[in-house]
Amino acid sequence: MNLLSTIRINLPLILITLILASFSKPEQPDPNFQLYLLVGQSNMAGRGEITTEYRNLSRPGVMMLNKDGNWVEASHPLHFDKPKRAGVGPGLSFGIEMAKANPKVRIGLIPCAVGGTAIESWEPGAIDPVTKKHPYDDAIARLQLAMKSGVIKGIIWHQGEANSKPERSAGYLEKLEALIGRLRKSAGDNNLPFVAGELGRYRESYQTINAQLKQLPQKVKNTAVASSEGLIHKGDNTHFDAASASELGKRFAAQMIILQQKK
Repeated sequence: MNLLSTIRINLPLILITLILASFSKPEQPDPNFQLYLLVGQSNMAGRGEITTEYRNLSRPGVMMLNKDGNWVEASHPLHFDKPKRAGVGPGLSFGIEMAKANPKVRIGLIPCAVGGTAIESWEPGAIDPVTKKHPYDDAIARLQLAMKSGVIKGIIWHQGEANSKPERSAGYLEKLEALIGRLRKSAGDNNLPFVAGELGRYRESYQTINAQLKQLPQKVKNTAVASSEGLIHKGDNTHFDAASASELGKRFAAQMIILQQKK
């Protein structure tokens, strides 16, 4: 006699219905598992040195979607775009600050940054010629996978170094606006909070992008910009050092919290 026959003999019809329904009911996303998409190029992925201090940094309830699509406790490096270069970025400190702000929930970080990518690589079907990755398509696939477990609450973006030359910076803000619209549509929330990070103020050419980013909150609803004032590079005049990357993550969180409160 099989299990179903045994159930039918020993239980009332209503209980049988409830049991069978529990077997077939799809798992629902946890509303207390709050997800954040991390997108951009190398300063989002992180290139700061992972010292013992940063290697041991973590917080219970702050998770990351790893390369294999599994949720694990978040730790440096979050990203895996270029494993030999991956280091401390803003993502982990951002996640920790978001967890501190709301201890009753878990935080899920979705790392998707790809070092060296121009904003043009963040369009559907686009391929990054260096890594041979599809930054936008891969990010959407990871977002959709993550949303089976939790609820998307915001996006943080740091990119622009690859577009900082005069011939590549024209129209950057318009391209960013279009990207935000696509990401929000994929997330199913046309008002999803979006925070962009300023490029380092230590290189003059980056200020062309920063000048456009300053206009973002007036141009696109429910967006903000995290300041890079006072942050320094690690000696290459390009990438934030570990302390600056971590500080930027905290600034991302502060702006994200403000947007969420307004929303």
